[in-house]
Amino acid sequence: MSVIVRPALARGHANHGWLDSYHTFSFASYHDQQHMGFGALRVINEDRVAPGQGFGTHGHRDMEIISYVISGALEHKDSIGTGSVIRPGDVQVMSAGAGIRHSEFNASAEQPVHFLQIWLLPDRQGHTPRYDQKMFAAAEKAAQLRLVVSGDGRDGSLMIHQDASIYSTVLAGAAAVRLELAPGRRAWVQMVRGAGAVNGVSVAAGDGVAVSAEAAVALVAGGDGAEALVFDLA
Repeated sequence: MSVIVRPALARGHANHGWLDSYHTFSFASYHDQQHMGFGALRVINEDRVAPGQGFGTHGHRDMEIISYVISGALEHKDSIGTGSVIRPGDVQVMSAGAGIRHSEFNASAEQPVHFLQIWLLPDRQGHTPRYDQKMFAAAEKAAQLRLVVSGDGRDGSLMIHQDASIYSTVLAGAAAVRLELAPGRRAWVQMVRGAGAVNGVSVAAGDGVAVSAEAAVALVAGGDGAEALVFDLA
């Protein structure tokens, strides 16, 4: 059984002025052979983008890309005709597949945008590029695990091309949630805000937790509450 914390302060860090980014796994100029990903989970970047700034049009292939906005607003445009603004509570999924070009900009000229950029490897190469976005109300995540992304789109979740499920939860006070893991499955917990404990191990905002060979993931919030994403992975 194994519960290993990836501390927030141990992550890779790049500050480009307009972009302040922390990398849980190897990304761009940050290379760490010990942290190349976790199963199909390849990237978790915690990004803060200055007002009026953003990522210019660029391309991706064969990656399932998820954006989870913590505060502010993120404006998206892509080569398959999608244009949208992603706000707190929204989850965005972009399957790059055979190839897609897109841009992501801070939609505000005054406030920064703070979000998680998440990449998972697809189940195969060459999928047709696609985009989807959905708002999940705070009440759906309060003191419970709300499925927001899955490999089959069940329970109103957004679909990705991978055997993975992503749950969002917001816990007040010392509230707790538990996710049972099927034999052979593993989990990653990404602490978005607040603090608490994962299977009895203390965690804080920005920390990631790799959970292997455990029967379940038990997340308990600290006294000031917590917000987290829980990944159920093959």
